[in-house]
Amino acid sequence: MSKKIKILIICIVIVVGIIVLNKANVFGKKATKLAKTEGITVVPTMNDKITADSSWCGTVQLVWNDLKNELVKGDVVFNPQPEMVKNLNKEDFNESMLSEDYYFKIYGLKTLELKEQIEKGVKEKFNQTSNIIDNFDWSDNTGYLFYTMLYRKFEYWNAFDNLENGNFGNKYENIEYFGVDENTENYKGDQIQVLYYNSKDDFAILINTKTNDEVIFCKNPKGNNFNDIYKNMNDEASKYTGNKQFEDKDEFKAPKLTINETRKYEELTKKEFNTADHDTVEIKEAIQTIQFTLDENGGEIKSEFGFWATASDTTLEKPRYFYVDDTFAIFLRESGKEKPYFAGRVDDITKFQNSSN
Repeated sequence: MSKKIKILIICIVIVVGIIVLNKANVFGKKATKLAKTEGITVVPTMNDKITADSSWCGTVQLVWNDLKNELVKGDVVFNPQPEMVKNLNKEDFNESMLSEDYYFKIYGLKTLELKEQIEKGVKEKFNQTSNIIDNFDWSDNTGYLFYTMLYRKFEYWNAFDNLENGNFGNKYENIEYFGVDENTENYKGDQIQVLYYNSKDDFAILINTKTNDEVIFCKNPKGNNFNDIYKNMNDEASKYTGNKQFEDKDEFKAPKLTINETRKYEELTKKEFNTADHDTVEIKEAIQTIQFTLDENGGEIKSEFGFWATASDTTLEKPRYFYVDDTFAIFLRESGKEKPYFAGRVDDITKFQNSSN
């Protein structure tokens, strides 16, 4: 083998090695398991009371509606009746409020065939795998399984800058932010829409994305549940007569967010209720996950819910500062739809940022 050929082979090996390493870096982040967050309450409906750091996604409600309408054929009634069940029975969120592209949903007899349908369905539709499906005991094929996954990945039209780390409220330091400040060059603000701006501590803005998804920030939200917060925000926006354009002099910053929460709804399990045909139903296990990330490029959300049920029968002169740097609510909504499909409230920002990043 000539010296030139040896040199060529070495060069090829080096180039291939660089490509492999780059691919490992690119895909390694995607393959890395999202770190578990702590202290973020997951609520099943937008009517459930919240106090501080909370999150909601419509996955529970979507399959609860199927339980009501297809199996129970009426309201689910426990004795005593939990408040969350009262709220779920209202069907405050349903399929008409979300395009089919956003979710995969199925229910049926709890068999291995159904498990395969779920695994194949989420793979084909979202190229995702289920994080909860193996938690159910598939050796016991009695009863029914209700399952849904919501998955979205969205990008802003224009990526934001990574800003200097800063404070969040008066308690938290060194928080990661993205947005637009005085150092941002040639930023086009068309993707930011001002819903209202009363002050730097009282505003709401909407960020459009390349898909139909809208990211809404509401600073210092008012209300005891997400429905109240969302209604109060929209009421304030409807009466706002100020400038709704994000101007060149305006600034915006928001914290990067991570949510990775799992909730087992023990309030719903091991309690019996009846169908309209007087069959007795018991929910054996009910699990919901919410995984959500948001940064300077966009965001990604994946939420699952599944439960196993058995039945007896089978204009401003000064710049405005849109700094999302204190207590806020965040909503994800499909453009043109009445209700959001995800909601979050953030008080303790440290619960929402992965320190390993």
